Amino acid sequence: MMPTDPLRFYGNPSSPYSRKMLALLRYRKIPHAVMWGSPSAAPPHFPKPKVGLLPTFYFPTEDGGLEAVVDSTPIARRLEREHSGRSAIPADPELAFYMDLIEDYADEWLTKPMFHYRWHHQADRDHAGKFLAFTTNTALDSASAQSDAAAFTKRQFERLYVVGSNDQTAGAIEASYQRFIAILDNLLAAHTFLFGDRPSVADFAVYGQMTQLGLVDPTPRALMLKNTPRLEAWIWKTDDLAGLEPVEHGWIDGATARTRLAPLFAEIAETYLPVLLANASAVANGEAQFTTEICGSKWTQPTFPYHARCLADLRKNFSSLEGEAREAVAATLMTNGCEALTERVE
Repeated sequence: MMPTDPLRFYGNPSSPYSRKMLALLRYRKIPHAVMWGSPSAAPPHFPKPKVGLLPTFYFPTEDGGLEAVVDSTPIARRLEREHSGRSAIPADPELAFYMDLIEDYADEWLTKPMFHYRWHHQADRDHAGKFLAFTTNTALDSASAQSDAAAFTKRQFERLYVVGSNDQTAGAIEASYQRFIAILDNLLAAHTFLFGDRPSVADFAVYGQMTQLGLVDPTPRALMLKNTPRLEAWIWKTDDLAGLEPVEHGWIDGATARTRLAPLFAEIAETYLPVLLANASAVANGEAQFTTEICGSKWTQPTFPYHARCLADLRKNFSSLEGEAREAVAATLMTNGCEALTERVE
């Protein structure tokens, strides 16, 4: 692939990970071409992904072919290796670890409120079914759209248990979202982005989830507009940052990050980390589901091997730190209830 050849990928406007990667590509000015739809509709010469997820990227291979790749986190790192300039990862290893943690929280925990709000409440279900139907095909006639919307809604409503959403956990999920947007609002009142005046991969991960929570789905959008209206503007601005000219000193320093991000780390410790730990234990023991407690509420959901890998990756990232960066991160994690991330990976 020549440097000017566009990197192609399939995505959908209703996919927070598609929106995450599209915004990242725009900011980094990497030539790209998004194909709205499903990889199942790809031309015959496009390879099939191992797992049918969005977005699906098609990277060129040495023999002139294509490789279908999914999972936004490793794709973002691959883009850093293959495309220079306008990096979205801080050079400071301490900041880079905090970025990894917040990206993981956004991708894997914030998607729970996103999925919950979209399909738990009747008004949101009614809206989401039609939205997904038309994002799949804007030319649908009314009868087909109604039929597709009903099918989407039924399937997704019946899958709420997969992310732990039910009547018992609804309060904890919704409270976590409201705490998060308050924390994010405070952070963005001080700097344009989480780590200063230039965006990181973590910003794009948060942005991806917020395109749905803050712009698409009625209930979480109404809460955001009522309590944290600043966030609507931030979402729209982060959508296309190609015109932003980042400078190296645009990152905050480690000491500032430790103080500013402490409320977010504490929130991660109260919500996402208990799920990661209980899930990893269940996966190791071959159990089909796990139970833990989130903010005083009993939480039960099916085990998810990918989340066990997320925990292992975070611990590996910590173990790779050296010297002052390792000491600073360890102290920050312990102070904010995330000390389990410092445990050694066997």
